Amino acid sequence: MRKVNRLLCFLLVSFLLAACQSYKKVPYLQDVEAVTQAGQQVQLYDAKILPKDLLTIVVSCSSPELAAPFNLTVATPTNMATNYATTQPVLQQYLVDNDGTIKFPILGELKIGGLTKHQAEQLIVDKLQPFIKDTPIVTVRMVNYKISVIGEVTRPGTFTITNEKVNLLEALAMAGDMTVYGIRDNVKLIREDANGRQEIVTLDLNKAETILSPYYWLQQNDIIYITPNKAKARNSDVGTSTSLWFSATSILVSVASLLINILK
Repeated sequence: MRKVNRLLCFLLVSFLLAACQSYKKVPYLQDVEAVTQAGQQVQLYDAKILPKDLLTIVVSCSSPELAAPFNLTVATPTNMATNYATTQPVLQQYLVDNDGTIKFPILGELKIGGLTKHQAEQLIVDKLQPFIKDTPIVTVRMVNYKISVIGEVTRPGTFTITNEKVNLLEALAMAGDMTVYGIRDNVKLIREDANGRQEIVTLDLNKAETILSPYYWLQQNDIIYITPNKAKARNSDVGTSTSLWFSATSILVSVASLLINILK
């Protein structure tokens, strides 16, 4: 009987140790003290304009008639009977070329690729000085700022970011977080730079130091891939219920065999 009790205790301890080991792979951002001690420098993220970005650019000044030639608008439907516009003018979007330029009214080609929104706005303001005496107000917005989250998340998909600023954890939140099959320490970030080169970076969300990584803040068109664990791979071949039955049966058979050998 003592041998049986020892065996049961051994199995229980082994199970608890395995459970503790598995739990360590679940929580995000462990060892937060390491980040606090690192003394990180605060630097606000500002997205940069890349080729194939879609932009809206609005020019305003004290004299609307002076700013009008610099604001491209899409033709709007008119009411033929009353001869007036039925909708507000819609701004024309600018597509950034592969070389990072746009064709701006009157000013011609402007090189804005690689600039932040603020830098692009200041560039256009400087170019407008000969045409508008009062300092104009220029507003640049990115229309197609989006990221994609795929793999082991609850709601995979592509998400448009209206404020043009999103980090890795916020992206996972929009996708409903990882499923129980997602590997926290093997998150893949796929990014394309301004020259079209693809880059794949592995991030470990179990470590708090990840928030200090330059890849923590996402760029437009980034793709996040959550790698599935081995359990999901097994379940893809065999149904979940079948897999659980096989696992339970194998454990019971093993325990029974051990007990029979001990009690002989």
